[in-house]
Amino acid sequence: VQLQASGGGSVQSGGSLRLSCAASGFPLDYYAIGWFRQAPGKEREFVSAINWSGGSSYYAASVKGRFTISRTEANNTVDLQMNSLKPEDTAVYYCAAKYSGSYYFEEEYDYWGQGTQVTVSS
Repeated sequence: VQLQASGGGSVQSGGSLRLSCAASGFPLDYYAIGWFRQAPGKEREFVSAINWSGGSSYYAASVKGRFTISRTEANNTVDLQMNSLKPEDTAVYYCAAKYSGSYYFEEEYDYWGQGTQVTVSS
């Protein structure tokens, strides 16, 4: 069971990036997927999550209206489209999978991918 986050990079303020969380060894269909981020010197925080069916999505207040999470079953991925990026979005972004429990707390997640760096310059 492995998750891999990709798509990070460096952009200017106002730009866009699309992160992707891919699974190997298991289908993502049965899992809720969350995205978290950790900025230097700060604790890891919730960004967004989507339930197993893709019918429900959740966002942190700081990204709502700018970020969109979606599932692509054909590719077995969950993507995070990030628009109108701000310097405060700079962080390492992680994806994680869980069976049940709250979407907002990292301790509820069972599997984690490695992070992908997002850097937004002003």
